[in-house]
Amino acid sequence: MVHPSDGEAWKHFNSVHPHFSAKSRNVRLGLCVDGFNPFGSFAASYSCWPVILTVYNLPPRMCMRPEFMYGHTRSKHSGQNIVVCLRPLIDELMQLWSSATLTYDISRKQNFVIRAALMWTINDFLAYGMVSGWSTHGKLACPYCMENNKAFTLTNEGKASFFYCRRHLLPPNHRYRKNKNDFFVSRVEKDVAPPCLPVKNCLISCQSTVTLCLVSNKKAEVSWFWFDL
Repeated sequence: MVHPSDGEAWKHFNSVHPHFSAKSRNVRLGLCVDGFNPFGSFAASYSCWPVILTVYNLPPRMCMRPEFMYGHTRSKHSGQNIVVCLRPLIDELMQLWSSATLTYDISRKQNFVIRAALMWTINDFLAYGMVSGWSTHGKLACPYCMENNKAFTLTNEGKASFFYCRRHLLPPNHRYRKNKNDFFVSRVEKDVAPPCLPVKNCLISCQSTVTLCLVSNKKAEVSWFWFDL
């Protein structure tokens, strides 16, 4: 795969939204969020959270270059309040998707209506939990299995563990399902993967989660700065 447009997600989006994909000037974006400690010390409470938007309409040699990426940064341990910090960006993306915006084409010297779609987000599992509002701790940490997972509680630590609990996601004829020695002794995995959650249910869960996060963090101090990388 040379460009994300070669992937199945891109082609599926084109089939679901043909009116959007019919116009080549509509923008497709990817959002990358992650946090790190610039001082390399885990004891320090200071951290940076860069938020980067990537434009995938460009050719492969250009879409990942720094001059074509846009983002902002937030500091002072903002991981727990990152949803509040992202709220202006969410509002603008919703506007660009639903009602579109009039902009100017410098090459053709004319105005045109542009729309934008956020194709996906790029982050690790911990940042995924902070951005989406989904708890990545406990027995409901897996966003795919949810209550159908096979997590168990460790005897000494009392924490949920997902170790050796993923074989039911493999194809029915996979050789690891019948492996008794390298996984659980004398245990053959016969369960099937849990059903995929319908899109409507996912949207309802996400909307309620984001609303709760915004209410719980409404008093958080928010600073929003945009810069060109």
